[in-house]
Amino acid sequence: MTTDAARQVAARRPAYLAELAQGTERFHEPRRTDCPWCGSGRLRTRLRTTDLVQRKPGSFRVDRCADCGHCFQNPRLTAEGRDFYRRDPRFGQLFGAAARAGTKRRLAGVRAVRAFDEPECWLDVDTGAAHFPALAKQVLPYTSFDGTDRGRGVAEGVRRGRIEEGHRGTLTGLAGSLAGRYDALSMFHCLQRGPDPRAELRAARTVLRPGGHLLIEAPDPECRYAGLLGRWWLSYHQPQHLHLLPLANLRAELERLGFTVVGVERRAAHVPVDLSAAVALFLNARTPGPDVPWRARPASPLQLTLRRAARWASVPPVALARALDVLLSPLLTRVGFANTYRVVARRGPA
Repeated sequence: MTTDAARQVAARRPAYLAELAQGTERFHEPRRTDCPWCGSGRLRTRLRTTDLVQRKPGSFRVDRCADCGHCFQNPRLTAEGRDFYRRDPRFGQLFGAAARAGTKRRLAGVRAVRAFDEPECWLDVDTGAAHFPALAKQVLPYTSFDGTDRGRGVAEGVRRGRIEEGHRGTLTGLAGSLAGRYDALSMFHCLQRGPDPRAELRAARTVLRPGGHLLIEAPDPECRYAGLLGRWWLSYHQPQHLHLLPLANLRAELERLGFTVVGVERRAAHVPVDLSAAVALFLNARTPGPDVPWRARPASPLQLTLRRAARWASVPPVALARALDVLLSPLLTRVGFANTYRVVARRGPA
């Protein structure tokens, strides 16, 4: 760690420790006794875990509804809690590059929409610095792309010419001002992060014109890796992911909102990262922690040296697991190991 980075961590430490002195329980809402999707009281604990990426203090639980299969964080983080655990993500980046969607897979999503329509204007939700719209223009050069995001990256997307307009905020907050403006809307791994997936889908319907297409990619809680890897399965990603929707539940809700599901893909949407991410998470949990502002004391030089050595030593097993992810993907995705589903749905008339 450079001297400047160490100073930045030290500057943030008093504020973090003041927050943590009040305990982490206040970051959670009361625990639910019923499913937030179907209202059933038949809940089963699917896993208990900690923050395996940033290693911030706190414990988290994911429950599964025995009736509809909906998986959700229970008790759920409050808005203050979500802000706390999503803050300073750069200190906890572990394998972001590996988890990013590949070019081929994202282009397949664009082509899935183009098979039904060539939109004039497309809104990408939680676009960040608008890398997806820049990629999508290879397939749809005459489509105008806009984006939404809660962070400042959306302004960077506008500055670099990747999107025409950048809207800062959430889709639910912006839907009223963007009503009926778009022919297509993409939501890549958005639904699991918001507190109310149904509200996100209603907002998408508001923003789309009649006949417009909604493209959704989301982690599949029915993936067999979820049971095999347990807390080390990347898509659980606690405490960031609040909901994991089974495909059948999403389809039913879209149809209730007046959408027609025109395309579903599991195998083609799969991201081959499960084994390598699990190995990386496991090794990260067992190596000395980095110097981060939520630790009461700065990491010692010895701890930092051991961490660097451990990270170098982890390269071969992570690389081997990554190779297995890629090599086994064509076979395993045929037998229930696809970790993501893709849905294309057409909005009905108003």
